[in-house]
Amino acid sequence: MGAAIALGERSRGRTTPNPNVGCVIVRDGRVVGRGWTQPGGRPHAEAMALAQAGEAARGATVYTTLEPCAHLSPRGPACANLLVAAGVGRVVVALGDPDPRTDRIGMARLRDAGIAVTQDVRAAEAARSMAGFLTRPRLGRPLVTLKLATSLDGCIALADGTSRWITGAEARAHAHLERGRHEAILVGRGTWDVDAPKLDVRLAGLEARSPIRVVLSAHPHPSDGAGTADPVWITAPGQIAALPADHVLIEGGAATAAAFLRADLVDRLLLYRAPILIGGGRPALGDIGLADLGTAHGRWRLHDARPLGTDRVEVYERADSRGRSCSPA
Repeated sequence: MGAAIALGERSRGRTTPNPNVGCVIVRDGRVVGRGWTQPGGRPHAEAMALAQAGEAARGATVYTTLEPCAHLSPRGPACANLLVAAGVGRVVVALGDPDPRTDRIGMARLRDAGIAVTQDVRAAEAARSMAGFLTRPRLGRPLVTLKLATSLDGCIALADGTSRWITGAEARAHAHLERGRHEAILVGRGTWDVDAPKLDVRLAGLEARSPIRVVLSAHPHPSDGAGTADPVWITAPGQIAALPADHVLIEGGAATAAAFLRADLVDRLLLYRAPILIGGGRPALGDIGLADLGTAHGRWRLHDARPLGTDRVEVYERADSRGRSCSPA
């Protein structure tokens, strides 16, 4: 299942409106098929793995990160039907599919065909991998990551606005990889006009993963500041619900970051810290509406931390009032 989850990560940010599923087929202790949801959502991971396995799928064990779909679609066959037709012997599922067209129906169809089904295997890891897909039906909006690149004293720029470069090459490359895992990237109007950001992915071989550009502005009148294709303009954070995206990355500036935090629309924090002190620079955040320091505690849980050259990245996930992760599980 760990291998299936890793395969699903390959297509994170590229499969909307479908989930980024991974699938591995094993027979006699040997992997005979691997698959992951392809860009645009088709083919599905199971279909890809079955095509690779061919006749070797008969009697094999299938590991898939999401319940195989059970509904018919003009875009492709139901994966539950494909697994039955292939004659697999067992299917191991990480998560049930919340889509009512498949929810429990896919696994029931497999069992009715005499296929053994094991579920809830490494469910939390699979849920984190597909958190964007799972957030949409639960909250009616995409999963939102707020990225901040700061000095040790929490500044994102000098007092005059100079910000290139606070972090080093390794941290910037990691940030571009994160861009490639999101369907949309958002900045505020000030950042758009002053910094003229390209908001693309500039890693060799991943240029095609550049996300939709979105600008938050109280008065959305497109400017020529960025010299790139016109972005999508929104006037309030809540309007991200209408974006054709399951993952949105917020990249700046301080007022925009604060606006999303005030609106309680941030699920994940991506903090890059450079070992420098600025002093008197521009802070990473504006007013987020915090009236009581006590309410600030218990909102975030550290998920990952690692060095990136001389810098450090920390990833925090949203936690509810009882300190449990709000990533779908």
